[in-house]
Amino acid sequence: MDFYSHIKNEDPDVYAAIEGEEKREREGIELIPSENYVSLAVREAMSSVLTNKYSEGYPGKRYYGGQEFTDQVETIAIERAKQLFGAAYANVQPLGGANANIAAYMALMEPGDTILGMDLSHGGHLTHGHPVTYISKVFRFVRYGMKNVETGEIDYEALRQTALTEKPKVILAGFSAYPRELDWQKISDIAKEVGAYAVADVAHIAGLIAGGAAKNPFDYGFDVLTTTTHKTLRGPRGGMILTTGGGDQARAEEIAKKIDKAVFPGLQGGPHMHQIAAKAIAFREALQPSFKTYAHQIVKNTAAMAEVFKTHNVRMITGGTDNHLILADVFGSLGISGGEAEKLLDQAGITLNKNAIADDTRKPMDPSGIRFGTPAITTRGFNETDCAQVAELMVEILTKRDDATVSNARAAIHELAVSHPVPETFV
Repeated sequence: MDFYSHIKNEDPDVYAAIEGEEKREREGIELIPSENYVSLAVREAMSSVLTNKYSEGYPGKRYYGGQEFTDQVETIAIERAKQLFGAAYANVQPLGGANANIAAYMALMEPGDTILGMDLSHGGHLTHGHPVTYISKVFRFVRYGMKNVETGEIDYEALRQTALTEKPKVILAGFSAYPRELDWQKISDIAKEVGAYAVADVAHIAGLIAGGAAKNPFDYGFDVLTTTTHKTLRGPRGGMILTTGGGDQARAEEIAKKIDKAVFPGLQGGPHMHQIAAKAIAFREALQPSFKTYAHQIVKNTAAMAEVFKTHNVRMITGGTDNHLILADVFGSLGISGGEAEKLLDQAGITLNKNAIADDTRKPMDPSGIRFGTPAITTRGFNETDCAQVAELMVEILTKRDDATVSNARAAIHELAVSHPVPETFV
């Protein structure tokens, strides 16, 4: 099947760019922890005729006619999402993780209300209230962080004291660059103590939760989960909001109504039905027994890489990892900035991202750290031995930094990549 035959004939310039990206993904090693490969079925859904249809509203309650099949698709996605995460309710319309977070804030708070979330420099996300975001002008954000950067221990007592003082409407747990597992029970208990909603942004670990390789915040009394549908969940780029109401059905129904109104018409117009169809397919893939094997292998592979960095005395924020990602202080350990490290590794065919570390003294565009993980290469069938080899090559490149080393590493990376092709189907 020539997936791009019509593009090739109609627009050679775009075709060339797409072909170039496909070659890059095929011949290199993708270590950005928020990226992954999707199945051919997901890609086909994203290019389906469902992109033609406007479907404002929800199944059975649309503003336009002709919704028989769109209702079917969205209902399938909703039911599978609920099954995956043990939720009472799911909204699968958010176009991305940021949209899902903002919609959840709008549903649960009024402008000016306070939300307590993880500090960006300690592993949080821009949408958790960083001053550069517009949402920080709408709601009042206060922050918590790590007590011990070397172990990753969150200062839960400081979090509790801040909650008691600030009386937040929402306590937000979740991260984009935190390699450990949060104590969901402690955060849930603090939220209950101060009368706040407990919300978990599990965008990075949703696939690990679905596959049983990470704990589910719903098991600890959380009210709401927001997530992306890509990353470890291995679906199309998109978002989702789920709730159990902390286990209270009436509370769940109340929250669900607020979320629906916040997503549409509050934040978005017509949902992208081709994207929702792709989500439904990805959720089905994640419900298969093989996905559990995949999720656990991600964790094993990341641990194997961490062990190599530990052996070479490269400092890792939190001292290691419990999940799919590693945050390494390459400036402090190897004398190379995160930006330089990203460029050097890219020359060798290894893609990752520069990333600030806790209390970083360097600028955000050239910080002290790099962030990398194993969701994408695990999809390609990499095991612990393969991942250890990649980690060894990374350390060698960042230590020697000469053309010969980069060239030799690139050849080894290419060999590893082509010997582990991206599978077309995950079921």
